[in-house]
Amino acid sequence: MSSPWIESLRSVALFVPDLAKAEDFYTRTWNLEVAHRDDDTLYLRGTGSNTYLLALHRGGDVPQLRQVTLRARSRAALDAIQERVTAAGGTILAAPHELSRDPAGGIGLKFKDPHGRVFQVVHDDARRTEDAPVADRPIRLTHVVLNSHAVDETKAFLEQALGFRLADRTGIMAFMNCDSDHHTIAIGISDNDALNHIAFLMPDFESVMRGGGRMKDAGFPIQWGPGRHGPGNNLFNYFIDPFGVVIEYTAEVEQVDDSYESHGPEHWKWPPGRVDQWGISPPPGATLKEAQKRIFFAPNS
Repeated sequence: MSSPWIESLRSVALFVPDLAKAEDFYTRTWNLEVAHRDDDTLYLRGTGSNTYLLALHRGGDVPQLRQVTLRARSRAALDAIQERVTAAGGTILAAPHELSRDPAGGIGLKFKDPHGRVFQVVHDDARRTEDAPVADRPIRLTHVVLNSHAVDETKAFLEQALGFRLADRTGIMAFMNCDSDHHTIAIGISDNDALNHIAFLMPDFESVMRGGGRMKDAGFPIQWGPGRHGPGNNLFNYFIDPFGVVIEYTAEVEQVDDSYESHGPEHWKWPPGRVDQWGISPPPGATLKEAQKRIFFAPNS
């Protein structure tokens, strides 16, 4: 299963109230490394080949989602996406252009979907030599989950504008696929259009668990987990960062191809008392659920 135009999820950009606090948390506690910085932005990387995974911009008192950045398969894909975004009801914010101020460079296209979500698609951005996996350190982003008050419309836009396909659908989420990862963008079925969470791929089960212990020691308890999801079959531990952003450590994400059989909500029903395959941890509580409704796209990003 793959999009003809989108290769992968590359990075997520956020506005945060306090860059120094963000750097302390995401390097000392979440275990990313500083890739680049300027006066108003901090770029953080994992051990993988992406120049950075997270761009944290100096913002106001309320944290906001600036954009989600995807990587295009080719330069021609950018032009195809530009045409399809408009046809699908989106708005082009910037036609393909050189990203001279971005430390990864490349050519980028920026647009907004019909509900105000801002995406950037890049091609020919710089990549670094991938490090050997480091225990307990994220490699890359594996997916981002965006809530939607109109899930069918959001799903249709991702299909028409970006060539995503539906991998699975549960009673609370539609999982959208563009590459070998089971899902790259998932749509949370909700009454809002907030950021649900950002998932960071860890090297293995041990890293997900040790990361959970490190976060707990630092005063950031596991909000949901440990567990193993149904769709995607991935391990998980969920947390809330100092600004209220929900972040996930995950590993063992299911790899799929065109032979993967999509299933609907009836297939993904759990026995009473369970919300994942293991049934060890209680369901996500009110604190996590509220956090998954608080971070919105900045209106002028």
